Amino acid sequence: MAFMPFVTAGDPDMAATQELIRTLGSTGVDLIEIGFPYSDPIADGPVIQSSYTRALNKHLTVHQIFDGIRELPTDELPPLLAMVSFAIIFRIGTESFLQQCKDVGFSGLIVPDLPGDEAGELFAKVQAAGLDLIQLVAPTTPRERVRQILKSCSGFVYCIAVAGTTGTRDTIASSLFEQLRWLREETGLPLAVGFGISKPEHVDPLRELADGVIVGSGIVKHLQQLTDHPEQQAAAMQEVRDLSNAMVAATHGASA
Repeated sequence: MAFMPFVTAGDPDMAATQELIRTLGSTGVDLIEIGFPYSDPIADGPVIQSSYTRALNKHLTVHQIFDGIRELPTDELPPLLAMVSFAIIFRIGTESFLQQCKDVGFSGLIVPDLPGDEAGELFAKVQAAGLDLIQLVAPTTPRERVRQILKSCSGFVYCIAVAGTTGTRDTIASSLFEQLRWLREETGLPLAVGFGISKPEHVDPLRELADGVIVGSGIVKHLQQLTDHPEQQAAAMQEVRDLSNAMVAATHGASA
């Protein structure tokens, strides 16, 4: 199985984000999602919303994010995905945004506020740019709608584990398992589970059903104290490293 951590760009600043990405890459993660802070996210819980607010309060810009990613040795890192609101893409201009993603080293996009069954136009442009468009489906998504969503999806399917927002949870809803079994029959794309996945113990129940797991809030929460206590950055990075090592061990089948 693959382990895919999520980080917020610019929290507490882009230099820290760069270090965080390098730290995660050094632990052997398979992919890194990078969230573009947005004032009105539709799918994020309090931990990630707060990280977005901290970054925006420091006047982070999209161009600063691109500049920060451009400085990374992306050929030495796992693939990077942009988690970005369509409002940001629209404001920059779709073709311009996609070209900048390609130029700085992103491999694809997740656009959580774009209705999956209305994504055909963007999907065509993303593919033309040589990128992937990952789509989200939830346990509550009607199956006919899922089939429509899958027509505009590449890379992998982002399977939301719960009806709700991102955040750490103790258990995985049984409805997810049923949907994963059904999705296996509907698509050959890998299935990655996110929202509520936060610890190695969540991996085993998914092992025969999913191809990967995504952890966001469980990573981002370690950075929240750095705005007021920048001297704790080394400790925060070690906490992230420890969690990532444990998740890599769990997903890759080694003993944690």
